[in-house]
Amino acid sequence: MLEFTESQAQIEAFSFFKGLSPGALQHAIAHVVTRHHPVDQVILLENDWGNSVYFILNGWVKVRTYNLEGKEVTLNILGKGEMFGEMASLDLITRSTDVITLTEANIASLPAQDFMYLLENEPMAGIRLARLLARRLRQVNRRLRLREADSTSRVADVLLFLAEGQGVASAEGISIPTLPHRELSSLSGLARETVTRSLGKLEKKNLIRRNSESDQLWILDINGLEALMV
Repeated sequence: MLEFTESQAQIEAFSFFKGLSPGALQHAIAHVVTRHHPVDQVILLENDWGNSVYFILNGWVKVRTYNLEGKEVTLNILGKGEMFGEMASLDLITRSTDVITLTEANIASLPAQDFMYLLENEPMAGIRLARLLARRLRQVNRRLRLREADSTSRVADVLLFLAEGQGVASAEGISIPTLPHRELSSLSGLARETVTRSLGKLEKKNLIRRNSESDQLWILDINGLEALMV
């Protein structure tokens, strides 16, 4: 477990909390707890009660559910600076998905009542939460719209989705961490072999560049990727 002063400073650095009044912020994060989690550890289980909201200090997690045939379906991939678990805290019902770590991760948990206190006392916190939920809804809508599209467009959509959440812009382009092809497969609803072929096609078009010596994938032409969505 991280020291409170360290985790507090990391929490305050989240964009969700920036600019909020010091008094309300200190009250809200007074009981924050940060834990280190190994790979493949379940953080939340479907049908658990939502008594905390979680903030990723580093690492990756995936949000998953299962279809009627019992097959795992990845709904979201979240990384550093993102939050999860807020919906069950808002509507006071059980969790609707599982959340499991993809890598080692440090994750801070904030009691649901403290999160609600912040929303009730800081209008900007409510606005930021609404923007977050709106962004995730747009992503789901785009994925649903593309479910009958060709495989290359669907893989491009996943890359754009990852860039929106975790992309880092530079003169070379936008870098995103490379996920295992099984996760890209689950996100896109395609077979792993199809994902591999589609990534190769995008690379040949000079839209992306993969580096076998690092864990980064570079988006070289984000407008070109977005054009595949039309």
